[in-house]
Amino acid sequence: MTEGRKILAKNRKARHTYHLLDRETAGIELLGTEVKAIRAGKINIKEGYVAFVDGEAFLVGCHIGSYDSAGYAGHDPLRRRRLLLHKREIERWASKVKEKGLTAVPLTVFIDGNWIKVEIALARGKQLHDKRETLRRRTLDREAEQAVKERSNG
Repeated sequence: MTEGRKILAKNRKARHTYHLLDRETAGIELLGTEVKAIRAGKINIKEGYVAFVDGEAFLVGCHIGSYDSAGYAGHDPLRRRRLLLHKREIERWASKVKEKGLTAVPLTVFIDGNWIKVEIALARGKQLHDKRETLRRRTLDREAEQAVKERSNG
């Protein structure tokens, strides 16, 4: 984590469900009440994905809760939000998503300076045996780490 970067939301489910192939950081076009709600921690990106429509990228299915002090000027929690990327990056990612089995998913939402940004990843879905292998490897690593720790302390 670099200086001035505060993580607001993580999508841990994405790392379990997908093989992550490529990553990119994008800005998000937000309304004022959305910015305040995100800074208050009212964001959920687990069900989110990136859709490419007419040369633009949109964050879809990301839930940003309502801001309590918004009054009448609230926002729709599930509206699609435009991602701010260069045109070449959008075209490159859109062509990759058209390939079979690839999708773009949000990994983290963070504050970089005064800007709220999202890290997106190009992903391919894991099959059940891949998920089991990942869990088995993680368990073995944890057990080995505990054994080393016990040996050094004992």
